[in-house]
Amino acid sequence: MKGRINNKLGEIQISADVIALYAGMTAVECFGIVGMAAVSMKDGLVKLLKRESLTHGINVEVQDNHIKLDFHVIVAYGVSICTVSDNLIASVKYKVEAFTGMEVDKINVYVEGVRVID
Repeated sequence: MKGRINNKLGEIQISADVIALYAGMTAVECFGIVGMAAVSMKDGLVKLLKRESLTHGINVEVQDNHIKLDFHVIVAYGVSICTVSDNLIASVKYKVEAFTGMEVDKINVYVEGVRVID
């Protein structure tokens, strides 16, 4: 689904993939986030996604110009998951709303793993 914004000159359509990519780039900049995770439903395995594949760890739903985001992340070992998640939600909500002009209604964070950072 695409987000639609009408202005006096016409209509702007924003693809869910564009929103996912922007949200993913914002998420990996947050402290304590190692990266996005891809979960294999068949094996139940979790793998860390490369920077080029950020959109695979994010699900975006757009309805009536309201956005719902689901993040599957891997966090750094030794950090507070609650604090990292709150920071992620606040950063992504602010930046995605400013970027798209649409309202972010809900952000779910699924912590799929923990990694030690060198």
